[in-house]
Amino acid sequence: MAKGILGTKIGMSQTFSKNGQVVPVTLITAGPCVVVKVKTLEKDGYQALQLGFDDIKEKKLTRPQKGHFEKAGVSPKKYLAELRLEDSQGFQIGQEIKADVFNEGDLVDVVGVSKGKGFAGVIKRWGFHGRPASHGHHYHRAPGSIGSSATPSRVMKGTKLPGHMGVARITAPSLEVVKVDADKNLLVVKGSVPGPKGGLLMIRKAKRSAK
Repeated sequence: MAKGILGTKIGMSQTFSKNGQVVPVTLITAGPCVVVKVKTLEKDGYQALQLGFDDIKEKKLTRPQKGHFEKAGVSPKKYLAELRLEDSQGFQIGQEIKADVFNEGDLVDVVGVSKGKGFAGVIKRWGFHGRPASHGHHYHRAPGSIGSSATPSRVMKGTKLPGHMGVARITAPSLEVVKVDADKNLLVVKGSVPGPKGGLLMIRKAKRSAK
């Protein structure tokens, strides 16, 4: 079975472990997803499943999107994402994948897009300490000198500067699945995951074990 599913973030809560410790958790609406396309090594050069998630009205689709779903014979979906597999044999178009693809105790990687924070200075964006804040100092939160004198007379690539913060693809690795409720399409994972409430998430089998 494919160890991956699409979902949306509900929010954070807490639960208790067997020894009475408080455990912070994130609640995720996971699936149900439908297989829209099966990619094979012979035809596509790699093996993957294209998963569709969250129903959408047909009138909101473009013509190419409408044709893609009609060819697959599945109802229109709001989100499409690929799940890479080592072996895509045994999967069929239209097959449904639900939250019970995972079990309690499994480790998962949760991929999402982080919250947008707008334009940010170097202190907020990169954690700079800033300049002295006492009287007589005119520059408190400015980044300071970034030049390289006459050689090479340019700002080096990768220099940490003010700029747009957030809205980046983030992977929260090796989170433990605390609870699975397939009837309610609910996954509860330990810790926090990227993105705002209602944000799209990809939950897949962890690539490495927890430290």
